[in-house]
Amino acid sequence: MKLHGDLPDKIPLFPLPGALLLPRARLPLQIFEPRYLAMLDEVLKTQHRLIGMIQPRPGPQGQPRLAAIGCAGRVTAFSETDDGRYMITLTGISRYRLKREISGFAPFLSGEVEWDEFNRDQGPSEHDPGFARPSFVALLRRYFEAEQLSTDWDSLKEAEDELLINSLAMLCPFEPEDKQALLEAPSLRDRRETLVTLMEYALRGGGEEIVQ
Repeated sequence: MKLHGDLPDKIPLFPLPGALLLPRARLPLQIFEPRYLAMLDEVLKTQHRLIGMIQPRPGPQGQPRLAAIGCAGRVTAFSETDDGRYMITLTGISRYRLKREISGFAPFLSGEVEWDEFNRDQGPSEHDPGFARPSFVALLRRYFEAEQLSTDWDSLKEAEDELLINSLAMLCPFEPEDKQALLEAPSLRDRRETLVTLMEYALRGGGEEIVQ
């Protein structure tokens, strides 16, 4: 197995509609399907402990296909319930581009992946110099009220730019294709602008097409 830095060129894939993982963010997951229990058992035997989160998309004749870009997370917390489920936390390490799906004797998918175009994902936290927090929080309040969501507003006001924007991108109830757009945003500024567009679109009732 070749490595890009300390990242392998083959990782197990976890297609999960609407689930978004971003670099340096944390995603809690509940694992209970037999194939993914088997996947986790294999992952925990590896040094890197990576799982590639990725969006499935509808394909021809109803056959699902996978998005071109996903995000790999390292298993950083793990517990087992009395009924055999696993509760895990993935910490986002880097986005990747899927080169090829690999299906073999294992009950779960793996993929050959490339990391090169996402080198800065493993760097320090990003900042958004153009982030106007007061107007963003005002929009967020309107969106949360419309969606009947609640949050700790004091914590949001104090959170660093990346933590705030990425946490909202992961948690807000957007459609899978919108989650994919947030994942593929080249920078934190682009992700924040996409997030604003999605919230404004939702507040308009989805009556106008979003132009990317």
